[in-house]
Amino acid sequence: MIKLSYDIKNYRSDLLDLISDGDVIIELGCHIGGTTRMINKNTNVIALDNSPEATDEMEGIENVTFISGDVRRHEVIADVFKTIQSCDILAIDLGGGYHPDTVFKVFYIWSSTFKPKHTVIRNRGLLEFFNTATVSDENIRSDEGYLDSYHDSGIPPLIKEFDLWTPSLKK
Repeated sequence: MIKLSYDIKNYRSDLLDLISDGDVIIELGCHIGGTTRMINKNTNVIALDNSPEATDEMEGIENVTFISGDVRRHEVIADVFKTIQSCDILAIDLGGGYHPDTVFKVFYIWSSTFKPKHTVIRNRGLLEFFNTATVSDENIRSDEGYLDSYHDSGIPPLIKEFDLWTPSLKK
């Protein structure tokens, strides 16, 4: 199941409703851990963020492995993949309302790599697009936390478009 929201309360409620004891959760865009701290302690959370204030705030939260890094970078996903090869839930909150194209690409890369049962995304642009679009009579649907069209295993190749849109990602 893929859930999409914008309001932080809805995002957190959707995420918490899906979590079960023992789940492995990847949280992209944890910032200082507001959502992370709400997650059941009987889970294993890998939380990622590249904001400088996240490092100190995320230190010492029980059952959380914090990684300071940009989730758009190929080496960051490769490092996480060395630790785990799948997750139960993928939670994505990258700025809430900004850059829906980047959020969708991050979703594509991470969900096709880790094949979550559920994905929860917080992004206004994607929600606005979804609520505004008129759907044809084609019934293409995925019931997992990733899209069936991304059935390939392993880490997808580096998406070169990130370099075009985000000059700060260039080495």
